[in-house]
Amino acid sequence: MGDAGEDKKTPHYLGHRERLRERFVEGGADAMPDYELLELTLFAALPRRDVKPLAKALIARFGSFAEAIAAPRERILEVEGATGSVATHLKIVEAAALRLSKTRLLGKPALTSWAALVDYCAAAMARAQREEFRILFLDRKNSLIGDEVQSSGTVDHTPVYPREIVKRALELGATAIILVHNHPSGDPTPSKADITMTREVVEAAKALRIVVHDHVIVGRSGHVSFKALGLL
Repeated sequence: MGDAGEDKKTPHYLGHRERLRERFVEGGADAMPDYELLELTLFAALPRRDVKPLAKALIARFGSFAEAIAAPRERILEVEGATGSVATHLKIVEAAALRLSKTRLLGKPALTSWAALVDYCAAAMARAQREEFRILFLDRKNSLIGDEVQSSGTVDHTPVYPREIVKRALELGATAIILVHNHPSGDPTPSKADITMTREVVEAAKALRIVVHDHVIVGRSGHVSFKALGLL
């Protein structure tokens, strides 16, 4: 009788949580499948629930840990069992990951940290539902000194103002910039409008001796570089 009462007072998932934490401490995240890593992140959002079913449901819906934390809040809430607290917690995890990636890039030579820089931009923008236009500002050593979203727009168009870009570069003391924007459609292939806009920015920047090193377009299916394509 005493054992049965003890079982009722101690939910089964508490032992599971402790075992997961121990595995994480001993082996790190690489030793865990995505749904278990997601479980660990959900513990704080749902302290009194078995979160394994929700973690598996989120992975089934979005495909991976990274896609789950990057999913729009409203889509997370569509998953059965996902509360507002869960959605907020996942977005905090995503924000922390992006902040860490950005911090590791600041002050580093952008052109020799190219893969990490593109990975950061893809994580920050590739899954966005609307177009965003981001500027990476570089100093004389081509080290990253600033990263700002210059504008955002609709699903297929973002207004870009070359003079505003150049003005902001001067304010930050940047001597070079890298342009980055996303294609919510997933296909990063440059459009004619993208090519025309890039040429306008290059001309405006050239007048004030600011170099445009590249224009990168990111999408779910990958990224393209104007420089690599011979468009810059």
